[in-house]
Amino acid sequence: MKILVNALSGIGDALMFTPALIKLKETYSESQIDALVMYTGVRDIYSRIDAVSNILYHDFLQASYIESLKFVLSLRKKYDISINIYPSNRKEYNIINFLIGARKKAAVKYLRRNFSNLGFLNNVLTAENDSLHNVEENIKIIENLTGELFDSIPSLVFPLTENDLEFGKQYLFEHRIAENQSVIGIHPGCSTLKNHINRRWEPDKFAALALRILESADSTILIFGGHDEKELKDYIVKKTKSKKVIGVETKNLLQTAAVMSRCKVFISNDSALMHIAAALKLKIVGIIGPTNPAYIRPWQTENKLATLNLECSPCFYYSPKPLKCTRNDTKYKCVRELDVDLVMEKVISFLAG
Repeated sequence: MKILVNALSGIGDALMFTPALIKLKETYSESQIDALVMYTGVRDIYSRIDAVSNILYHDFLQASYIESLKFVLSLRKKYDISINIYPSNRKEYNIINFLIGARKKAAVKYLRRNFSNLGFLNNVLTAENDSLHNVEENIKIIENLTGELFDSIPSLVFPLTENDLEFGKQYLFEHRIAENQSVIGIHPGCSTLKNHINRRWEPDKFAALALRILESADSTILIFGGHDEKELKDYIVKKTKSKKVIGVETKNLLQTAAVMSRCKVFISNDSALMHIAAALKLKIVGIIGPTNPAYIRPWQTENKLATLNLECSPCFYYSPKPLKCTRNDTKYKCVRELDVDLVMEKVISFLAG
């Protein structure tokens, strides 16, 4: 049997499917499981997972509609099962899953905008549950597909090689960070698609937090982020005016993760790097605004969430609609009024442990 996993919705989402991927392979041990991806970071992660036979990479964001249609049609009728990972609540993903033409087309039946996003094009549907973590929702897809009920759910899978770890060690050495030096990681970014930049805590608060940490602990603080977040990282480093605050520059996600693995505590917005930190079993302080914490809390690792728990939260659910705040007093109050003291309190509790 041939199975195609459509992991198109982003790095964090793809990572949170990896426990389900492991269970899928355990159940269909003789099957070929391929993955369709459109982000290089997802390609890098999935290419190292033994359960995945082949990676099919296509940049749907940059390719023309005609090019993408030809690519999808080249996969038609080649798979017995195709799976849209959770969350994939866009009509484009459902059309792709339909055009692939597998006999079983598995996906989630979303509580919001499922019909308008053509969710009915799939024929093995699992009901969405707002109380479940993304990992658990993905497991439910596989249980529904296979008829199996799993007693336990694995951790996230992010394989690092000895070469990766050696890179991380060398990176810290080149920046004069001793092996016994406490290292704190900060990721001030997150996706900007669909107005999600408003999920970010303000850069000035990250800078203030970094200085507060340096006052309390003998640490080096590493500021992480992708190439598109360099300006953000540079701003925070410059704002602190401290040689103990360093912006991390690497060539790819695997190198970034290798450096992250050295962190005693990792502080992050709701982002892919937060979930990579969870896969690395780091202690995480998650800064959560409009997102449902039940969906995205760090999976199977020590974590503390800094959130205001406002009466209007959570307000972000999985749909193509851009993030929007309906408050009349302070827009995105859940993030804008989340102060440094609250986050610092969570950090200190880890540093004291």
